[in-house]
Amino acid sequence: MSTRIPTSVPDTQLGLTTSEIQTLRYHQSIALPSSSSSSGPGHAAAAPGYTSSTTSSRGRGMSRSSGSSSRATSSTAGRSVGGGAGGGPGRLVLEAGSLAVLTRYFDGVMESIGARIDYLTAQTQSSALSQSRSAASTIAGADAEIARFRDLLRQLDELETEFDKVQHIRDIVAGFRKRVDAMGKRR
Repeated sequence: MSTRIPTSVPDTQLGLTTSEIQTLRYHQSIALPSSSSSSGPGHAAAAPGYTSSTTSSRGRGMSRSSGSSSRATSSTAGRSVGGGAGGGPGRLVLEAGSLAVLTRYFDGVMESIGARIDYLTAQTQSSALSQSRSAASTIAGADAEIARFRDLLRQLDELETEFDKVQHIRDIVAGFRKRVDAMGKRR
């Protein structure tokens, strides 16, 4: 009695979530195409919905493609992605060469995602630093304006005090003038 080694295993028996199964099927269809396509085996494409280049034409780094990743994965989920003999829809081919290609492909995808994470982390840090500098500059500017405003208020208070003194003196002088004028008319 000989034990037959399976040539493939259903992807639903790999202990993956539904989302992970869809992702596996999507990437397996790219890495191990059952028919000829523009991306050959071992071509490290990016995650669904991402371009594999590190910069886009707008200079903002890797960007989401116009298609939705959920549409991309769900549209490929039902396809035959076996990558050759023994593989059918939703099966992982247990052949050393196919598994090596798939492993190299996933290494490339992970590297691409890691680079994107690094890029976004750097952009986030740059943005936070810029906002911090801007806020510090704004705070310094606001502090300077508050100091200027307080100085203006102090000067206004001094002028109002001086105005009141001068007005009081003027009233006294005007009162003496009236008395002097009145005394001059009496003579």
